[in-house]
Amino acid sequence: MSRRCELTGKTANNGFSISHSHRRTKRLQHANLQDKRIWWAEGNRFVRLKLSTKALKTLEKRGLAAMAKEAGINLNKY
Repeated sequence: MSRRCELTGKTANNGFSISHSHRRTKRLQHANLQDKRIWWAEGNRFVRLKLSTKALKTLEKRGLAAMAKEAGINLNKY
């Protein structure tokens, strides 16, 4: 599976590693992804998702069903 948040769609960002001599080499800045089991109240069960920590924080405020509907994912398949 790709390194991508399933609710927000966050992926890696392109950037540079800069050495002491200021030589630049390309690198990826990956999103802070966590595999989590989250309680889905409407389905009365746990759902396993790969989420960014920003999505976890937003999830506490907005709820799983609302974020899944906005992302266009069907939680019955997770």
